Amino acid sequence: MGKYTIPIFIFVIFILISVGLWLWLDNIFYFLNFLYIGGIVSLGVFLQTTGYRHARRFVQLGVGMYMLVYLGLICRENMQLEGFWYYLFTGVFQAAVIHYAVAKIFGPLLFGRGWCGYACWTAALLDLQPYKTPINPRIKGLSFIRYLVFLLSFLFVASLFLLKVNDIETVMFWSFIAGNIIYYAVGIAMTFLLKDNRAFCKYICPVTVFLKPASYYSLLRIKTDSRRCIACGKCREVCPMDVDILENKRSRENGTECILCLECMKACPKGAVYL
Repeated sequence: MGKYTIPIFIFVIFILISVGLWLWLDNIFYFLNFLYIGGIVSLGVFLQTTGYRHARRFVQLGVGMYMLVYLGLICRENMQLEGFWYYLFTGVFQAAVIHYAVAKIFGPLLFGRGWCGYACWTAALLDLQPYKTPINPRIKGLSFIRYLVFLLSFLFVASLFLLKVNDIETVMFWSFIAGNIIYYAVGIAMTFLLKDNRAFCKYICPVTVFLKPASYYSLLRIKTDSRRCIACGKCREVCPMDVDILENKRSRENGTECILCLECMKACPKGAVYL
């Protein structure tokens, strides 16, 4: 795909989503919401392909802070995994349920884990830490923690309904604040302990339980042109998620971990890596 094709493709998809949800739910907020997110993301991807080094920061700030500050703190909507379970249990298709459906359950079939690379407000802070390229090798077997956190998130919200806790919405709001504080604290601690900015994403983040299966079939994927590749290994050296860039198979090592940061494309001296 060309430099302009991918951003246009992303923007068109978001336009379709925004119009569809507006007409279906008869609420113009969803049109404006996804129009804004799609515009920021597509512009950021375009800037990233041109080599602008702050492109992802631009998107992370524009989308991540919008969801954290405006939707989360001002509108008091829990946009974390707990919010997804909450709205799912109440049978309401809105807020976090729509966000998860678009960005983390069905969206990855098109965009892979682009959410992790461009819009996650947790990763936005972690990416500012000093270990952009992992110094230590990935710890195999530690990723089971993400499934444990996923289960605990479900059990936490389920217990609120089973125990018939009063004013669950208030509990969900404060759990959103507490959850983000915990995520940031754990994420930063793991960054310096393991010398890896994305350690939290690899081992702790429960959202990856949704992201990884769909990402395997993602339409947008990083590939390598074997005719141009000189096997210098620079693409793998700069990958923050330890993806085996040189292998084009979907089953390649850590293939479902790719966040489309495009650092491998920038590092390739022969232009062999492409999207």
